[in-house]
Amino acid sequence: MSQHNIVPRLAISAALGGLLYGYDTAVINGATTVIKEHFHTGDAVLGLAVGSALITGCVGALLSGRIADKVGRVPMMKIAAVCFLVCGIGCAFAPNIEILVAFRVFGGFAAGVASVVAPMYITEISPTRQRGVLGSLQQLGIVLGIFVSLLVNALLVHVSGGAGTMMGPMMTWQWMFLCMCVPALIYGVLAFTIPESPRYLVAQGRMDEAAGVLAKIDDAEIDVNGQLAAIRASLSADRKPSFRDLIGSNGRLKPVVLAAIGFMILNQFTGINVIFYYSNSLWSAVGFSEKDSFTITAITSLINIAATVIGMTIIDRVGRKPMLLAGSVGMVVAQGGLTVLFGTAPMVGGSPVLGPVSGPLALVCANLFVVAFGVTWGTTSWVMLSEMFPNTMRGAGMAVGTATQWLSNFVVTVSFPVLLGINVGLVYGLFAFFAFVSFFFALKCMHETKGVALEDMRA
Repeated sequence: MSQHNIVPRLAISAALGGLLYGYDTAVINGATTVIKEHFHTGDAVLGLAVGSALITGCVGALLSGRIADKVGRVPMMKIAAVCFLVCGIGCAFAPNIEILVAFRVFGGFAAGVASVVAPMYITEISPTRQRGVLGSLQQLGIVLGIFVSLLVNALLVHVSGGAGTMMGPMMTWQWMFLCMCVPALIYGVLAFTIPESPRYLVAQGRMDEAAGVLAKIDDAEIDVNGQLAAIRASLSADRKPSFRDLIGSNGRLKPVVLAAIGFMILNQFTGINVIFYYSNSLWSAVGFSEKDSFTITAITSLINIAATVIGMTIIDRVGRKPMLLAGSVGMVVAQGGLTVLFGTAPMVGGSPVLGPVSGPLALVCANLFVVAFGVTWGTTSWVMLSEMFPNTMRGAGMAVGTATQWLSNFVVTVSFPVLLGINVGLVYGLFAFFAFVSFFFALKCMHETKGVALEDMRA
């Protein structure tokens, strides 16, 4: 394989972790209603079933950055693949809601690991000029994983007639989880075919191996020894990377860490994952049929993929920060529209019912939000999080930033079913408010990383 195409192959292999992350977190979307009925659970327990993977994703993210600094990026990918496999099998055959939640923990942990290690690895093996487009493969993997899960769910429901009907020896919703085993196996196999990150190898003193990897992954004529020296100089000479690197001499978190935390909170508090975790239930609640709800969700997922691809094509030309600012404006407009539509809709049985005009308008606003987020914040988030930290603190910094994203995701996911029962318009009003805040946060707190070498990043 030539030098020119080896880096994309390595990046795609790592980004399969993102695909599994997306599949695992979204697959339950097609099963929420039937799980609630099948296991006779209430809204709070249903929220726990959906959100359990998210809280363990937070744990996986926190642990994986530090462990990846000790054992390497690639071994962590192998661990994640095994956990995804266990989750798929366990959830498919869970006899009760407690066991289902327990196996969702495995999937959540794996997704947490993948959400840190995959973008870290891609960033560390990518040439500076391609880092944006290759780094955004993680987000493309996530949105593809979401789409694949929704497509599998929709096809299974179409064939069987419903998520709660029998399909051979199992119910349809059980097959939804079991299908995750296929990409998990592929991910695990590919993890045995890719080299370790050269920056990890340098940190471990394995200079000859690092030189060999660097010579393979850059298609330009580079001074390998010079690049090795730059990487080594950017690492602490007296000790290995640790969470202590995140704290400044004043005893407080360094500014780059605080920026990452705020960045990932706002990434979730604008409400993007509500679209994909609860969209079937939401559209059904406001008057659409179950079949139409599945179709709407699948179309929205395709739009999300297209938006991500557009973002990938411009990120290395436009830059990260301008995309964030433009995206915040679009999200405010879209979520504001949903706030008005749901807030003014007539209530029937405690739920807003959209009319022949407001229904299509709500769909337009929801998909406009997906486009605004997908092209900008969705595409740039994983890229910037993996770029913005110096080499000495990338593992620990990404762990904290990604764990924050998971925790924020958990808060939104668990609270949404409860808030949905109170006032849908209020929920979208909150999302619009955080989208408004995100503009000023990006303006004041986020620094452009386009074209900056990893060895030149500052805390």
